[in-house]
Parts: sequence; C-alpha cells; structure tokens
Amino acid sequence: MNTKFHDLISEASKVVLDKNVEIRLAMTCLLAGGHLLIEDLPGVGKTTLVQVLGKLTGLKTRRIQFTIDLLPADAIGGQVFHPQEQKFVFHPGPLFSQMVMADELNRASPRTQSALLQAMEEGEVSVDGTTWPLPKPFYVIATQNPHQQTGTFPLPESQLDRFLMSLELHHASKETEVRLLQGEDPRGRLQKISALFSDGEIETALSSVQTVTVSPVVAGYIAEILERSRRAGFEGAPLSTRAGMALVRAAKAWAFLEGRDYVRPDDVQQVLVPVLGHRLGGNHGIKRGREWAHALQKATPVPV
Repeated sequence: MNTKFHDLISEASKVVLDKNVEIRLAMTCLLAGGHLLIEDLPGVGKTTLVQVLGKLTGLKTRRIQFTIDLLPADAIGGQVFHPQEQKFVFHPGPLFSQMVMADELNRASPRTQSALLQAMEEGEVSVDGTTWPLPKPFYVIATQNPHQQTGTFPLPESQLDRFLMSLELHHASKETEVRLLQGEDPRGRLQKISALFSDGEIETALSSVQTVTVSPVVAGYIAEILERSRRAGFEGAPLSTRAGMALVRAAKAWAFLEGRDYVRPDDVQQVLVPVLGHRLGGNHGIKRGREWAHALQKATPVPV
C-alpha cells in the first residue's frame, strides 16, 4: 500500500513541478482524515495540484469557485419542487464529492464559509431539517488569497482550526520557469494519467493510519510544544489540546508513508509547521504563523 502512495507522489511531481514536499504533505493530510488550506498568490499551481491528486487517487473530485455572491445552497444543494410528484426533492450540490477544491474560500461571505466549514467538521449537511451524509473519504482542499488582499473575508481562528494542515506553494524555481517559458507544459500529462487506487483502497489506508502507535516519549514531546506556546513572551496564539491531537494525526500519517507502525520525533518535526502554522498565525496570516512555528520547533528539545 505504501508503495502506491510513493508512486502517486512520483507521478504527481511530474505534473506539479518543484512541489515534491508539498505533494507529500497533501497526501499526509488526506491519510490523516483532515482538510488542507493553501494560501498563496494565483498562478503557483494550486488548481493543478488538486486536479492531479484527484485523478491519481481515483476520488470523485469537484471544484467550487467561491465568490462574494455564492450562497450556501450553491455548494450544499437544496430542495427542488417536482410538479409531477407534487413534492420537494433534495438535489445535492458539488460539496457531495470525495475531494472538493474550495477555490478562494476567503472571497465568500462569512455565512457561506461557515456552511462549508460546518460540513467539514461534521461530515454531513442538514437541509430543511433533514441530515445528509457526505461521501467517504471527504477531503477538502481550500485555497485562500493572502489576507491583506482587498475583497477578502478572513477566516476566524475557530474556523481555521477546522483545517488539519496549511501550506504555501511558492513560485517555481528559475530553472523550471525557463522550461515552462520555452513551451513545456506539464499539465498536458493530466489527460494521460489514470487512477492508481481502486474503490475502497484509500479508506483502507485511512484505517491503517489510525493503528499507528504513539509512545509516551513522543506524546511528551508534543505536550512540551503545546506548553511552550502558552508561555509569556511567545508571540503566536497559544495552542489548544486539539492542536496537539491534530499534530498526532498528521505524524501518524507521515509515519505510515515511511512504512512504520509507530511515530518517531522526526515524524512530528516533518509535519509541525504545516499543522501549527495557521493555528499560531490566526489573523496575522499563515506566513507569520509559519515563522512562529519554526521558532517553536527550534526552541523545543527533541527527545532522543
């Protein structure tokens, strides 16, 4: 099973260039059963990343473009009256997919943002008193523009916490940009790639990740990270116990990709910044939060 995930990362890296680490972190987030937030400027490959992951995993994938006038029903769906049957019938919206790209999430109104984030938390939606379960696995990759841009509605800290991990993609290297400017377009590979996983395999992998064990030493390391974030003088937002649980989930998924059934301190270090960056940054932005996460990582002794 692990081999297939490494094949996926290798194939995706041929389409989304210079993003090997980010692709692996995106797969870690999926295996941990979380949701991913990507903050960056347009044109750095966010949409292509989601498209290639959707194709290689074989998950049913939809994209929702968030705008100021997007209503919750446009994403969730709603009741439509059928005159022949003289009754209302629920029509599912694009949110009823296994992998959803919520593009430019912070351009939507807070009401629409809340509808999506509630669905992410509960794995179901309620319309007119009836609850509808979302597909499994259910993986949201949301993108947002940097918070200082005009026309954006920043996500509150409580809603940022719904995302297990956050990433920045950054621009491609100069060498890669030279190849692209000469006419090489790796997105052409998208039409040629096919799914590496059959139905149910991703869910089986998610179950396997949950069996990965965490020793008292590693748990103590994570607790020390949480405690240091709450000390006087630390600039970032204090971390909650839920943030520590998120760190455990991500570290388990990283260890699974490494082919182990137990977590080591270096697994925690690999996912620490993506898991804690947006939680520490809050309204200061992911970029500032990642700087604080790096400082926290450097200041916390690593058990040997």
